[in-house]
Amino acid sequence: MSHNIKDLVAELRDLEDKLREALYEQKTRELFSIDGLKIRFDPDVAKEHRSRMKGVWGWFWASRPQNILSAPFIYGMVGPMALYDLFLSLYQAICFPLYGIPKVRRSSYIRIDRHHLGYLNLVERLNCIYCGYGNGLLAYAAEITSRTEQYWCPIKHAHKLLGTHTRYAHFLDYGDAEDYPERLEEMRQKLREEA
Repeated sequence: MSHNIKDLVAELRDLEDKLREALYEQKTRELFSIDGLKIRFDPDVAKEHRSRMKGVWGWFWASRPQNILSAPFIYGMVGPMALYDLFLSLYQAICFPLYGIPKVRRSSYIRIDRHHLGYLNLVERLNCIYCGYGNGLLAYAAEITSRTEQYWCPIKHAHKLLGTHTRYAHFLDYGDAEDYPERLEEMRQKLREEA
């Protein structure tokens, strides 16, 4: 990989980190504080939240019929997602130690905290739990898979991809066979050193 591309990737990562930090520290942080795992709202803010909650029946009556009719299909994914979660966790628990790959911390990817918002009714809270779990699970899976790919096949694809994980930019160029076994081992060693 050329130095220019390495510099651009490093700059992009730095900007992504800054953006993540800025989003985390945005104005809404003034409304609550975090104490360990507890999220605490100012009492006046919590009272205001509760006053804005729409009741479950009112929420159902205001919902579009297609939203209600699609709910069984949406929530039908809970079982497959939980099974996927279980197998991902088993996979990395068994395989990663064999390869010397550091395990992915599930709690770093799956965050379920929006159900604490007092302006959400029971159905909205369940929806937020579902989405927080589902999207967190996919991010968790992407990190596990990207580490697996770095260990077994850290080679870029010939065709342009729409979305890639953060490790992909450091993969070996497609078709560049020079010193492949040595460079593969270097990629594996970098992965092991992340612990």
